Amino acid sequence: MTTPTPRPEVAALPPYVPGARGGAGPAPIKLSSNESPYGPLPSVLAAMASGGEAPHRYPDMAASALHSRLAEINGVGPDAVVAGAGSVAVLAHILHAYTGQGDEVVFAWRSFEAYPILSAIAGASAVRVPLTADARHDLDAMVAAITDKTKVVLVCSPNNPTGPAVHAGEFEAFMARVPSSVVVVLDEAYGEYSRDPLAVKGADVLGRFPNLLVLRTFSKAYGLAGLRVGYALGPAALIAPVRAVVTPFSVTEVAQSAALASLDANAELLERVEITVGERERVLAAVRAAGWDAPDADGNFVWLPTREGTADFVAALGALPTPILVRPFAGEGVRITIGTPEENDALIAALPILA
Repeated sequence: MTTPTPRPEVAALPPYVPGARGGAGPAPIKLSSNESPYGPLPSVLAAMASGGEAPHRYPDMAASALHSRLAEINGVGPDAVVAGAGSVAVLAHILHAYTGQGDEVVFAWRSFEAYPILSAIAGASAVRVPLTADARHDLDAMVAAITDKTKVVLVCSPNNPTGPAVHAGEFEAFMARVPSSVVVVLDEAYGEYSRDPLAVKGADVLGRFPNLLVLRTFSKAYGLAGLRVGYALGPAALIAPVRAVVTPFSVTEVAQSAALASLDANAELLERVEITVGERERVLAAVRAAGWDAPDADGNFVWLPTREGTADFVAALGALPTPILVRPFAGEGVRITIGTPEENDALIAALPILA
């Protein structure tokens, strides 16, 4: 008896590994997912409650108010914006719009682990280009990896999970060498945390290149990870095919209301971002003082190249009286999200025992 079988690409997919949540025993300090440690502001919670008053009704399929507001903020037309259920979903739509069987998607590695998964789901082949020794994108090597089959190139800045941002000068030189027929996605999921004065800014390059899309999210700095809302910006001609494949009604009324209220409270929310940035610098300094050769950090996390000691490092943190959960990448390193000052204190106190 035969049974239905999935596409070979789907059967071979690696699982997406979420940050650990802990189990039985003492409540852990969760630094394993790149979430904001701060919940929504009262004004945002009120907007969420209002937006959730009619869950029996479909939301505005076009998320019109959100599209209009994002267009206004970014100085573009509403047709230059596409929103979806988180930036991961929007990226999936981009890949479905521009890639298929026989195509290639080029990206740095290690970078966001969803990249190879989403590429395979779209039917394309993932082309991984190793990072430099200091955990940065090797843009020259990425250009060299582009072939006639390449349809999309992904650039994550700041890079998840290693931390460094791509610099503006090198990005512009890179864009000048990428064929205009190839879509480049600048993934700025952690852009609000970036303080590297040389870092490329999507707002500065948006509209300068006809093949560039900028990807953003409300999940990180805006603290709306559980509501799933993200968006892409770019030339209307590039955005239109992406809009055509967006899952209908994927931005719920609650999510749209929360995103709009968060934009209204932008200054207050970014004060919290400054707290996280200050804590990131404190944790990074402590990590380096403990002897770890950690790369520059420009997101809301730091990277430790624990290599073959990764499993032992994670186990030691998990065995503390108050366990600390981090995100391991076997044989490579661990990513540690920046938590509250008290959570970071606990991590810093444990570092001398783990070095």
